[in-house]
Amino acid sequence: MSSPQILLIRRARIILPNGELMIGDVLIRDRQIVEVAPEISQTALANEIDAEGLTLLPGVIDPQVHFREPGLEHKEDLFTASCACAKGGVTTFLEMPNTRPLTTTQQALDDKLERASQKSLVNYGFFIGATAENLPDLLSAKPTPGIKIFMGSMHGQLLVDGETALEAIFAKGDRLIAVHAEDQARINQRRQEFANIHDPAVHSQIQDNQAAMLATQLALKLSQKYQRRLHILHMSTAEEADLLRQEKPSWVTAEVTPQHLLLNTSAYEKIGTLAQMNPPLRSPHDNEVLWQALRDGVIDFIATDHAPHTLEEKAQEYPNSPSGMPGVETSLALMLTAAMEGKCTIAQVVNWMSKNVAVAYGIPNKGAIAPGYDADLVLVDLNTYRPVRREELLTKCRWSPFEGWNLTGWATTTIVGGEIVYDKGQVNTQVRGQALTFL
Repeated sequence: MSSPQILLIRRARIILPNGELMIGDVLIRDRQIVEVAPEISQTALANEIDAEGLTLLPGVIDPQVHFREPGLEHKEDLFTASCACAKGGVTTFLEMPNTRPLTTTQQALDDKLERASQKSLVNYGFFIGATAENLPDLLSAKPTPGIKIFMGSMHGQLLVDGETALEAIFAKGDRLIAVHAEDQARINQRRQEFANIHDPAVHSQIQDNQAAMLATQLALKLSQKYQRRLHILHMSTAEEADLLRQEKPSWVTAEVTPQHLLLNTSAYEKIGTLAQMNPPLRSPHDNEVLWQALRDGVIDFIATDHAPHTLEEKAQEYPNSPSGMPGVETSLALMLTAAMEGKCTIAQVVNWMSKNVAVAYGIPNKGAIAPGYDADLVLVDLNTYRPVRREELLTKCRWSPFEGWNLTGWATTTIVGGEIVYDKGQVNTQVRGQALTFL
């Protein structure tokens, strides 16, 4: 019988579940936190981390990523993506179904879970994707955090944009439905209006605020009709935030990406197609309204929508350039830098990037630093600023829309299930995360 794995973190600035800061120690045994106290006496067999001057947070749970495996591994795969997660302080991810083959059956879900068990350094869960025909799979597939519906910005089987097909999904079962809310008919119409324009900035006019608002209104209508648990992915517009501020049932949640908080349409002039994503970047006014909605609890949490493409793919002329950008390595540092600038508090960042995600998706024992919780943790340095450098990124695509941004709150040590997976620039590729369960 092997001896228990014991890890002791000393003298950390700990963000407690109530948001208060305590300088103290955290004792971990066999994947779980067993004690949090101002001082814990020397424990035999314990490996120690001296965290003086560093801040200890719950590991980030990123609830919307596209890690491209299987079928698109030239962009990213579960191993490279999870290395990037470890470096960024992300200890858990929820991944989307638009891989090849699509994750629309139990068999495809099982295949991803098996791949992740072999490759992923951090914890993982996978959405089941909705088509117009796979309702039985949507009702029975497990384990999954929920059903992903592309109401727009998608083609082929995963596009479910007719109200009749959408209503059939909302009407049966009680599993969470997460929507990419853009109106495909509106997008198609606008594409014709703006045809033969190759400036990527036109992307934000084609997939405009109204396209997002129309789809969110429809999803909210169906959710209210059936009292169906709804999550609105990557909310991007002031209009959507204002709508939810007026009518947001208790069973509806929403997220926003750092990109939609911190970047806007001015980014096209600076980085061209690297700024192209779905839904697109919006105006500075949208940035401000989204920030306020996040601070007020109208928007519940942060997700990256990590969606890497190669630089060669991104270099194609618009509209042939693909939409999407990487994000798992920079999200925590971006949000902590915003906190240091006074846009929010560190405790709010913990809620938005850990606690609220765990609650919304029913992920037990994650999102807080307290006895009985899983030892998924990140130590960050809030005293040092360092720029985003392309050559230091671990994502396979090796670029970031935030390249050159000077950020603080970078992870110095990331812990998954009580094991150190990243420490001072080095990734421990022997660590493996675990499949999530969902209550």
